[in-house]
Formats: sequence, C-alpha cells, structure tokens
Amino acid sequence: MKRLAQLAFALSLLALSIESYAQNTFHLKQQTLPNPDNEPAPVHPVPHERQLLWQETEFYAFFHYGMNTYTGKEWGYGDEDETLFAPTALPDPAQWLKVAKAAGMRGGIAVVKHHDGFCLWPTATTTHNITRSGNAYGQNTNIPRDFAKAAVQLGMKYGFYISPWDRNSPYYGTPEYVSRVFLRQCAELAAYGTDQFEMWFDGANGGDGYYGGANETRSIDRETYYDVPNLRDSVHKVCPDCVLWGVGGEARWIGNEAGWAGQTNWSPENRGVAPENNGMYGSEDGWFWLPGESDAKATNKGWFYHDGESPLPAERLFQMYLETIGRNSTLILNLPPDKSGKLPEATVDTLEKFGKLLKKRLSKDLALKAGITASGTRAPGANRKYAPSNLNDGDKDTYWATNDSETTATITLSWDKPQTVRYVALMEYIRKGQRIRSFRIEYSTDGTTWHPAAPGVECTTVGYKRIIPLNGSTARSYDNGIRAKAIRVTILDSKACPLLHTISVY
Repeated sequence: MKRLAQLAFALSLLALSIESYAQNTFHLKQQTLPNPDNEPAPVHPVPHERQLLWQETEFYAFFHYGMNTYTGKEWGYGDEDETLFAPTALPDPAQWLKVAKAAGMRGGIAVVKHHDGFCLWPTATTTHNITRSGNAYGQNTNIPRDFAKAAVQLGMKYGFYISPWDRNSPYYGTPEYVSRVFLRQCAELAAYGTDQFEMWFDGANGGDGYYGGANETRSIDRETYYDVPNLRDSVHKVCPDCVLWGVGGEARWIGNEAGWAGQTNWSPENRGVAPENNGMYGSEDGWFWLPGESDAKATNKGWFYHDGESPLPAERLFQMYLETIGRNSTLILNLPPDKSGKLPEATVDTLEKFGKLLKKRLSKDLALKAGITASGTRAPGANRKYAPSNLNDGDKDTYWATNDSETTATITLSWDKPQTVRYVALMEYIRKGQRIRSFRIEYSTDGTTWHPAAPGVECTTVGYKRIIPLNGSTARSYDNGIRAKAIRVTILDSKACPLLHTISVY
C-alpha cells in the first residue's frame, strides 16, 4: 500500500511537471511573434483565396440563352409551354467560348435558368426543362454539361447563372421551395464541375408570376429566405474556388449595367448596402471584402437575343474595358446566342476585332525594359525583399513596399530613349488589403523636367488593377500618345504602407 501511495504521488508530480512545462511553453509561444520576412501587417478586410482567383479572371463572358430567346421576352412569366424552346440547330457552347477567348476573355458564365424557371438541363426538380422542348435539338441539349466540357478543353474558367426567383414553381415563396427546388438545383449544377469559378444569383427576387397556376404576386426577404450560409457552405464543399455572386454575398453588383465603375472604387463594402447607390464605389471602411463585378451588354438590345440586334463597336467595348477592369472591377460582357444556339456572325466579327484591338494596345509592356527606382523601400526580411525591381519582374507574388511609418513614396521608370506611351497600369498586392487613397502620374521628355499626366482623372484608389489613360480620356484614349523618357508615380496617401506588385506602361 505504501508503494502504491508513493507511485501515485510520483505520478502526480510528473503530471504537475508536464502541466507546468506545457503552460510555460504556451506562454513562451504567446510572447514570441516572429516576422522573419518583415512582412507588412494586413489592412482588413482582405480577400479569400477564391476571391483572389476570381478577380484574376478580370474579363469574361455572359451568355443569356434560354426560353426567352424564342419568346422574344427578357423576363418570362413562367407559364411558357416547354415546346416553345425549339432551337433551329444543336446549341453550341463551344462556339460561344471560342469567340470569347478570341476577344481576350478568360472564362464565361452560362445562363441555365432565368426567372421563368425553365432549366437548360434535365433537372429532377421540375418538369419545366429541356426534356419537354419542341424538337430533338432542344431535347438532346444539356447546356451546363456541354458548356463545362468546352471550357475545360479551351482552358477557360466557367460558371453558371441560376435565378433564385422562379416564376414557374408552385413552391416559390414557401420554405419548401428553397430545400426542394433551389438548393437542389444548385447542387445539380455543382456536379457538372468542381472547378467552377463563379455561381451567379440575380438580385431580382419576388413579384408576380405563374407559380404553378396561382398567377399571383409573392414576396420574400432575400436576406433570409435562401438560407445563404447553408448555400455557401454546400457549394464550397464541392466547388472550393467558386465565388457566389449577388445573393451569395461574395462579390457585389457594380451598380449599373452600362459598363462603368467609379474611378474611386474600394473593394471593401458592407453587406446590405444598396448597390444602385454605392456599388460603383465601395466603402473605404467596409467590413467585408466584396469586390465589384460590372455586367454589361455587347449588343444594342436586351440581354437575350432579339431579331435585328447589332453588336456595339469595338471602340465602345474598349472604353468599357478601361472603365471597369481599369477601375478595380471585373467585366462580364454579355454575348447572346441566337435561335440556332450560336453567336451571330456580326457578334463574332466584332469580338474578333476587339480582341485584336485589345492585344495591340495592352500587350506590349514597356515597363519590363525600364529602369526603376523608388524614394523608399522596405527593409528586407530573411526570405523576402521589397525592392522596386519587383514592380516589373512579371511576378504577381513579389511586391514593392515601404517601411511601416511611410505612407507616401515616389516610383520612377526610365528608358534610355523616348517611348510612346498611352497608359499606366498599377496593381496593389491586395492579399494584404486595399490601401492607396491617392496618387499622381507625371511624365518627362528629357528625364529632368516633369509634366502632369492624366488631366481630369481621379487618381484615388488602385485596388486589384487601375489603368490610367495618360491623355485623361477613356473614350478617346488611343491617340498619338506621349513621348516620354520617364514616368513618375507618386503615392500621396495610403491607409498604411503602400504595396504594389506591378506597374505596367503601354
């Protein structure tokens, strides 16, 4: 018995010793906050990895195709006879995406269910789908299947638009609709590919509709009705890199459908803020990372194809590009397939012209061969340097920064011989938050005397990307250009030490 007591006491001492060691070890870890690479602290909010990947897509297509293509409507009521969906040929999503790729786009989103509730795949959730269409072309198509397959083959990103509002479903407006129809449809679409980059949920929710024959008006509270937390969790388990736009709350509507974002445009925003009022600009002190997406039409009529429509000129599309992608937004440009399920020739021709124009104007980066200096540079860490040369090394994962106490700086790019320049593009290292509030761009013809550039442009925010036309005009940006031996970018104000990973000159 005595030996048992001694053993018990010894064990208790050992336990106390282990506990004391653990506490002391934990205490030491709490007190040790190493930063061997001298990395700047983040300025919150910061983007999730899937939001970063989404933003890097920059420019992608919207394909509005469905029942409305054949009824001539923009918003179907939901009572359409399924046989009205009768393509004159087998729809060809591969053709859609090839045209988008030729235009410089990196992906596309196919509308597979609009407000009328008609589904472009053989869903188990409703009979209002392609299996009841009016001919073999319609019955044998499956847009999400064919679209995803074509995107993968072309090396493009892809996703789907699925309307939360369903004017056909008798269940809409009841709790049964969300679990029985909407969430199941999202799950069906997620099964067409785990590498989807975006799922698009329109903001139009509730109103009059067929609703299974009720022919009435139904209202919902979209903030709570769609069980968004469960929706996000369910989609992300299958498609981890998929951003849920709109109702999903991971990216915001830029606030108009005219192809422009605010020159001052913050990615932070507060959920619940009406995008019609503030979507173009964001909020400097917003609580959430909600980057903007600008949706715009490449044709002169509706989102869906309409007889007699024409594509907008390539120059107008380039202006949209500068006023969206060039202002810290993405651009999703709508290209509506016609009744044959293909893009019309006029659209194909214009998008090809635009792709050539875009390549000519924004592909030769003169900064890659420029000498580059900065007025201040952050002290290097053990494995990371913050030198100005990071700005033109072609690597998005390296960046230039100043020390913590410095929120202003000047960066100068110079060439031995004068260059013809028209645009300067800046890109912040947004993994650590959006910081820059104000900057200035100047040019020099001799490397000594400086002149102001970009007259009338609000040189305020940068964000993921800012493209500045040096003549000050997005409508007539490609003129004779400026002959310059040097370009100087001065950061005038920043929320914390500024971080830029790339400066480009075109």
